[in-house]
Amino acid sequence: MATGFLTTHVLDTARGLPAQGLRIALFRLEGAERRLLAETVTNADGRTDAPILPAAAFAPGSYELVFQAGAYLRATGQAGAEPLFLDSVPIRFGMSDAESHYHVPLLLSPYGYSTYRGS
Repeated sequence: MATGFLTTHVLDTARGLPAQGLRIALFRLEGAERRLLAETVTNADGRTDAPILPAAAFAPGSYELVFQAGAYLRATGQAGAEPLFLDSVPIRFGMSDAESHYHVPLLLSPYGYSTYRGS
C-alpha cells in the first residue's frame, strides 16, 4: 500500500496573505483522459483541511491541479478589467514515488504565479 500523499496551499503574494476561499480541483491524467478526483476550498491558512490526495487514494502518475484564481481575485477586489489576465490556473505534474509526500503550492498575484515542489 502506498504511503505517499499530496498537499497544496495558496499564498496571495500581492496582499502578503494566505489565499482563503480559493477553489481547487485535482484531476488524474491518463493519456487523453482527465478524471476528477477531488474538489476543495482553501482554509484561513490558504491550505486544504486534509491532503487533497490522501495515502489511501495515492498512486504514482500524472496529475493536474486547477486553481480557480479568477473567482478568488474577484472576491478580494483584485480582479481588474474583464477578461482577467489569470482565471483558471492549471498545474500539471508527475508523482513517481509511492512513498513520498508531494506538496505543490501556488504563489499567486493578479498578473503572475509560480509553483514548485515543496516539502
